[in-house]
Amino acid sequence: MTLDDCHALVADDMDRVDSFLTERLASDVVLINQLSSYIIGNGGKRLRPQLVLLASAACAYTGSRKITLATVIELIHTATLLHDDVVDASELRRGSDTANSLWGNEAAVLVGDFLYSRAFEMMVEVDSMRVMNILATTTNRIAEGEVMQLMNVRDPDLTEARYVEVIQAKTARLFQAATELGGVLAEQPAEVCEGLAQYGMHLGTAFQIADDVLDYRSDEGTLGKNTGDDLAEGKTTLPLIHAMRDGKASERDLVRDAIANADDSHMDDILAIIADTRAIDKSLASANEAAEKAIRALEQVPAGVHRDALETLARYSVDRNH
Repeated sequence: MTLDDCHALVADDMDRVDSFLTERLASDVVLINQLSSYIIGNGGKRLRPQLVLLASAACAYTGSRKITLATVIELIHTATLLHDDVVDASELRRGSDTANSLWGNEAAVLVGDFLYSRAFEMMVEVDSMRVMNILATTTNRIAEGEVMQLMNVRDPDLTEARYVEVIQAKTARLFQAATELGGVLAEQPAEVCEGLAQYGMHLGTAFQIADDVLDYRSDEGTLGKNTGDDLAEGKTTLPLIHAMRDGKASERDLVRDAIANADDSHMDDILAIIADTRAIDKSLASANEAAEKAIRALEQVPAGVHRDALETLARYSVDRNH
């Protein structure tokens, strides 16, 4: 199954999600409408709402609440991006100017808050305490992940275990919620819901590791952000952890200093160290391992074309260039 085949399975429902996003982000406040429209227009892959739809379909759920929850997941994700870009002082995302670079940090933070509050309004409409619990716990865990990442900035001593803990909280937890909700909506047995939850967690882990790898092997035109942004922000990601672990003492010191000072001025040298230590291959091996765990977790899910699509997305999470 190709990636286009996966998208085609939920294309009609994704159109409904896009329409619902536009409808539910409407506000009497002009700035909210302007910023929200800009965000929707630069929405990227919309992978997370697709996961809600595919997981729901894999469990034979046909009701309308999947549209609501897919929209909620996208709103939460978009709110985190708005806040992330402010914290990181980012000026480019998906090849376009960030909202904070166009409207300022204050507007970006406040509209992010609006997206969160609108998402919680919508999840109440689903009228399920279990759904509320999953999403409330998820948003709390994402916030914890953001704070953990902030605490780890400019820390060259960050361990691989701690790195994984952060990305599972900050990124993978929302993937987990998206897929678990599909089973919950369909009132599937506990083992199916848990299988979907584990699939989402491992998928999100693979996706984020691959994303961190792309920062050192792609370019602005392909990736949609400036190459080396993570280093310039003092972020210790898996390629750098491997480079420091396996490099010579002088190479390790160079990478450590770059992280500690959030300095990307020696990027060419650091890229050479990453290449010499095969840090990219080692990082992708970890991403592939997480993707395989995701696929194995799907054994609990009813077989069919939608489960096949989820498996395809797990493989795509690592094998991509943006």
